[in-house]
Amino acid sequence: MKVILLGYMASGKTSIGKKLAKRLNLTFIDLDDYISLQEKLSVTVIFKKKGEIYFRKKETHYLKELLESNQNFILALGGGTPCYGDNLKIINSYTTSFYLKRSLNDTYSKLSKFKNKNKRPLIASIANDDLKEFIAKHLFERAPFYEQATHTIIIEAKTKKEIVKEIGAIVIKNLSST
Repeated sequence: MKVILLGYMASGKTSIGKKLAKRLNLTFIDLDDYISLQEKLSVTVIFKKKGEIYFRKKETHYLKELLESNQNFILALGGGTPCYGDNLKIINSYTTSFYLKRSLNDTYSKLSKFKNKNKRPLIASIANDDLKEFIAKHLFERAPFYEQATHTIIIEAKTKKEIVKEIGAIVIKNLSST
């Protein structure tokens, strides 16, 4: 069983993924961390030194590598992963995916309070005054990709525990019907 979590920055893919993996007794993998481990560079450094195109090619390579493995896991994608190349097609052909959906205002609120924006290369150089417009543009561009996930989970006004329970119930239901 492979379960993919996708969504925009600050949607909780990693924190929810870790809790979900624990609940379902599966391994948790964060794709950005996996890429960093394989490339022996942080995502920020890869973006700075090798560029986004290089990163996106490696992202697709490692995504395929993971999905083609025999390993069962919960995989948290980077916010842009489903939007490049055939990544979404690859994801949906191998596994069940969940879009963790949050509104523009809630996303802005979360990201504008983020202490270390340097860990998020796409917003590292964007002032908070311009951040909401940037997020709105990005969400507009990315939403058509995110919406193709197998399931959409509205995460606003829910605790992480509630979100994990909701996703877990769907995963268990899908397992029992196969």
